[in-house]
Amino acid sequence: MFQYFLNKLSTTIPTFLGISLIAFAFIRVLPGDPIMLMAGERGVTPERYEELATQFGFDRPFYIQYKDFLFNILSGDFGQSFVTKQPVIEEFLARFPATLELSLSAMFLAVLFGLPAGIVAAVKRGSWFDHTLMGISLTGYSMPVFWLGLLLIILFSSILGWTPVSGRISLLYFFDIHTGFMTIDALMSGQKGAFASAISHLILPAITLGTIPMAVIARQTRSAMLEVLSEDYVRTARAKGLSTFRIIGLHAFRNALITVITVIGLQIGVLLAGAILTETIFAWPGVGKWMVDSIFRRDYQVVQGGLILISSIVILVNLTVDLLYGLINPRIRQTRG
Repeated sequence: MFQYFLNKLSTTIPTFLGISLIAFAFIRVLPGDPIMLMAGERGVTPERYEELATQFGFDRPFYIQYKDFLFNILSGDFGQSFVTKQPVIEEFLARFPATLELSLSAMFLAVLFGLPAGIVAAVKRGSWFDHTLMGISLTGYSMPVFWLGLLLIILFSSILGWTPVSGRISLLYFFDIHTGFMTIDALMSGQKGAFASAISHLILPAITLGTIPMAVIARQTRSAMLEVLSEDYVRTARAKGLSTFRIIGLHAFRNALITVITVIGLQIGVLLAGAILTETIFAWPGVGKWMVDSIFRRDYQVVQGGLILISSIVILVNLTVDLLYGLINPRIRQTRG
């Protein structure tokens, strides 16, 4: 297992280097001048411009700048925001709990409804439930996040008045933030109505963000289950008189679990990407909205560091999924190790 881990870990290094190079190069082709942003466009002298270019290394060759950038991020230094003058890693960590809370809630809803729907659709293949589910899944997967979010706001916030439009909690509540998860902190505060307010603010963003992963999980679970249910050992289990619950839960679903875990792991990246739009629509103060605001402000250090940090999280999630393969099915460690 340790050798299997080392083999998988070695494949993540080139991926990380490639992402860091792309992020570093991408920022430098965006319109705008970071030196003018720092100095202010009014009254900046050529001497001051050259001084800032030398201070931040913009006057050096590209490969030298990239080498310094790579060494800095490997040591944990992701730069400093041009606007707030705060370290990028501190701003990221301050906002990441909000994004993580939203992503986990969205994934919880996606798995809670997508997994059983896919299993039942496979068992009842060709039935009205199967066709209805696949139609709903296709609709959910095809609908853009920003469009779905706006529709939910119009229906549940504007027309029905059931949920808030934006934010994480009502401005009526004040308490210390300990975990960064608003629902947990609201529950720990002991203030009446705080937890309910946090949940009401979370519902629409979580549904919006979780719709596409829910559709993907449902469809892929159905496909994996149909493939497993056609195997000889399933027919043998039925011939032996085993209950449907035992056949589906113990034999079929366990062998289809690898595909399901793959899908769930890949959807983490989808959630982080979708969180950018979702957080912008619902004014959710997470990493996604932070990145969008930084792009508009031409805060290149934040955009660059944020891309690296988000990509690193996705790489770690994919590595974890690969390791789970080996734990679920030891034969994979031999064939893929």
